[in-house]
Amino acid sequence: MGGPPPPLFSGQRQYEAFSRIREFTPVAGMAASSHPFAFGDGPRIDLPETYVHEGETRSLRGLFETTDTSALLVLKDGAVRFEDYWLTGGREVQWISMSVAKSFISALIGIALEEGRLNSLDDAISDYVPGLRGSGYDGVSIRHVLQMSSGVRWREDYADPDSEISRMSAALAPGGSLDAFMATMVREFEPGTVCQYSSADTQALGMLLRAVTGESIAANMQEKLCEPLGMEAPSFWIVDAQGTEMAFAGILMTARDFAKIGELYRNGGAWQGRQIVPAAYVAASTRLSAPHLAPGKPLVGGYPFGLGYGYQWWLPDGNRGEFSAIGVYNQYVYVDPSRGVVIVKLSANPAYGTSHDDADNKDVETISALQAIGRMFDA
Repeated sequence: MGGPPPPLFSGQRQYEAFSRIREFTPVAGMAASSHPFAFGDGPRIDLPETYVHEGETRSLRGLFETTDTSALLVLKDGAVRFEDYWLTGGREVQWISMSVAKSFISALIGIALEEGRLNSLDDAISDYVPGLRGSGYDGVSIRHVLQMSSGVRWREDYADPDSEISRMSAALAPGGSLDAFMATMVREFEPGTVCQYSSADTQALGMLLRAVTGESIAANMQEKLCEPLGMEAPSFWIVDAQGTEMAFAGILMTARDFAKIGELYRNGGAWQGRQIVPAAYVAASTRLSAPHLAPGKPLVGGYPFGLGYGYQWWLPDGNRGEFSAIGVYNQYVYVDPSRGVVIVKLSANPAYGTSHDDADNKDVETISALQAIGRMFDA
């Protein structure tokens, strides 16, 4: 305890830091809902002892221990069937979302579209965001940005100070500006042809939200998601020195409140009888719509990735209609509508990012484990 967090992707354990991010960085707050909603409880399930990944039977407990799992929450038809916390996790702990935040941004884009703040997802994002004109995003459709197919160059090389991820990280340092960084982005591919996972694409969507709503992302999310979904605890956005939200990875929230975006999407964007996100937008967000988005086609860090992509949601292979928000270090909001299942896993996998191998990162392997939990409800 105490002191600054260890550097990311260094092999050092992070669970202490992930539970107390607000001690290290400026944030913008979002209040708990004035009408908080608590999931009801169902009969507690026993988790499976094993799961199968790439034809090999593996220990679920071993996966949880290896990845420093701090929270696991399993919902079936909206009722809590399993909930446990380890290490520095806890029901009241606001854990860092990492890229799970991207799926919240997508939901807010869908709401803005329904409200008429956007004419069409096929409009150029630069038509709404003057700060992106002249950058690699100039003329790129909002839909292609949602699908991580902007064509804008993205290099996730933490050893190269000139790589995009290094320069974005520098923009979050004191005196930095995410908006100024975004204006420097350049084109690499024809938009709509290559799915290259890029946090800059989500940051561009954050700029779009601010432009069309006239308010901060935190204020917009407070009104459009936190309040109607009955968030039980305060939550926060990490911000840069200018007060601009880290749209691509910066939510701090409890496991139960993270589950609400999964439950919302499990129900086609409806919550307690009210349509929050348009049903057609939810459907489009969580299905494959082009060959370059299919499992194995998206590039993450320059390497093919074993999941497909929608509108800021990952799509597992197969035909069950599953989808998942995923963040580095193994943060998940996994949804299987066919089984009525939503699972939240919050983690601090110390091996994450030490190689490009899923044996270390366990992005796809964890999906296999969560699928095994979902199958418990088939009996």
